[in-house]
Amino acid sequence: MVRLLAKLVGLSLLLISGVIAVRYYIEHNSTAQQVRQLQEQKLKLEQIVQRLSSERRAAEVLVTEQKMVDGQLQTTLLWVEYANDQTPLPARTFSFVGDTAHVDALVIQFEKPFLMNEDTLRGQSIALFTRLFGEHQTPADGYPIDAPGKIPDIYRGGDPRLSEFEKNLWADFWRLTTDKDYAQRHGVRVAYGQSVWTRFVPKRLYTLRIEADGGVNITSDPLRGIYSEALDRSNKS
Repeated sequence: MVRLLAKLVGLSLLLISGVIAVRYYIEHNSTAQQVRQLQEQKLKLEQIVQRLSSERRAAEVLVTEQKMVDGQLQTTLLWVEYANDQTPLPARTFSFVGDTAHVDALVIQFEKPFLMNEDTLRGQSIALFTRLFGEHQTPADGYPIDAPGKIPDIYRGGDPRLSEFEKNLWADFWRLTTDKDYAQRHGVRVAYGQSVWTRFVPKRLYTLRIEADGGVNITSDPLRGIYSEALDRSNKS
């Protein structure tokens, strides 16, 4: 009897130990899994924040000449854009009276889920630069930059689906602003015109950027030495 009781007690202790071990294993692994899930969520959120706050270079602009002509200040700008592979596209030159110029753009912003999920076609906002004009010009007299209804050169190449998708958007841009159902079918949150402007002075590099989640901004930095020296040699020759 005593032997049986001892055996039952031993089995009970073994069972209790097993339950405790199993519970510990489950809780430990559950905690580890939760930690992994939290770490993955944190990483994804960081990537989303980085993507939504990132900017993509759209164009670089600098003053190649600024002088008085018939009593008026005239400014000449060099405009350079970069293709998807970061190779420079053919440069353009714009001249206007004064030192302040506006750049008009058409902007398409997509719904947030596409941006967050790195959608191939709608993973970032896109913009088309329509024209540049000086402070003493009317917009109608400005210089055209991108051809209306066509894919800007900066977006050409790469994924052919992207080119076809954007071609349709630019061709029907104004429909996106008035036809809500049409915009929703393409994942477009909003489409609108935007104008940025600044005062252009020599020895500075102006950069226009498209924000990942929409909008165009323009900033300037001191011109790096190699560019400044090249301009000085060009102006003296």
